Amino acid sequence: MSSARLGLRANARQFGLLVALNGFVGAMVGLERSVLSLVGERDFDLDSRAAILSFVVAFGIAKALSNLIAGGLADRVGRKRLLVIGWLLALPVPLLIALAPNWGFIVAANVFLGASQGLAWSMTVVMKIDLAGPQRRGLALGLNESAGYLGVALAAFATGALAATVAPRTVVWVGALIIVTVGLAASALFVRDTASHVALEQRAHGDGDRHTLLHAFRHGTCSHPVLRACSQAGLVNNLNDALAWGLVPLYLAANGASITEVGAVAAVYPAVWGAGQLLTGWLSDHTGRKPLIVAGMLVQAGALALLVAGGGDFVLALLAAILLGAGTALVYPTLIAAVSDAVQPVDRAPAVGVYRFWRDFGFVAGALTSGLVADTLGAGAAIAVVAALTAASGVWVAATAWAPDGPRLSAGPMTDIGTHA
Repeated sequence: MSSARLGLRANARQFGLLVALNGFVGAMVGLERSVLSLVGERDFDLDSRAAILSFVVAFGIAKALSNLIAGGLADRVGRKRLLVIGWLLALPVPLLIALAPNWGFIVAANVFLGASQGLAWSMTVVMKIDLAGPQRRGLALGLNESAGYLGVALAAFATGALAATVAPRTVVWVGALIIVTVGLAASALFVRDTASHVALEQRAHGDGDRHTLLHAFRHGTCSHPVLRACSQAGLVNNLNDALAWGLVPLYLAANGASITEVGAVAAVYPAVWGAGQLLTGWLSDHTGRKPLIVAGMLVQAGALALLVAGGGDFVLALLAAILLGAGTALVYPTLIAAVSDAVQPVDRAPAVGVYRFWRDFGFVAGALTSGLVADTLGAGAAIAVVAALTAASGVWVAATAWAPDGPRLSAGPMTDIGTHA
């Protein structure tokens, strides 16, 4: 008989290890957030915003597809194996960045980084949901996403500070090499798979039939109102995150901000986002998912409007970064929890994979949209367009009928909670 038990306390050691690992996963992205777009402008003499943001496009495509693959393979290959493979895919990243003779090598590095992130972050998310059980799902996801984005923030701040005295590219590749080594070793040696926890939770739901990834994709994209609303909100959330990652450093630098000030803005946003999720994940278990998602999207839209209204002023940009982080904290763990609420345990990994596919495809949409609009109308116009899209996404969620949140105990393979008022 399996010795698996559900709950945060019962699985504290493994849960804590996965939280720490997600901090390292996030730090891999944070290394780039302050300086990589500036590297494209200053080291490789790129003057097109769309060309510079091509590294975000490459990252987004690779991460979105690997999220989808991870969801489909999690039960067959195993969560731990996919986590280790994710770290292995990150090994070429520091080498490509260190030796890059042209921008194409940086873009290639971000293909590997996106694929790595899709597998590694997806598996830390799913494994924590498996361990926590249904009653503390929001809290578990808040802890997970908090660790990841605090890792992003710390790495972004460190690279911004160090880049004032050390070549930015050197800071990125050396940091990436250290993080990959630690993350790979810890995942291979200490993480345990969580398949037995999934089986234990499924017993409360009856004998659920596993569905194909294609079925999950249709369900999460088209046929299930709540999953559809979550997918579009996740996409738009990362659309504005792509703007913050790729375009905002260039926008601030063009308006006179120093590289240290750019680093401060780039770090404050994920720091508030990361820390805020410690509260918002827990809060969504008590207030329900929908109110936090709607509020978060509208706060993000207001933050972007403030950023463009400030015209690059550092103090207003810092305030906008705080608000953007707060809005994202309301949305990020809550959306994954809402997706998990809506499906049976055996369907969880593919459902989360489909949601994360659309969410991270937002990097592609955001980089292309902001880059093309910035090249045509200016960076301020690009930020305003993304602010309007973010507000519209919040309205979409508000207009979607939503059943009470919580674990679904019906015996069917997928619960159409979006069909109820």
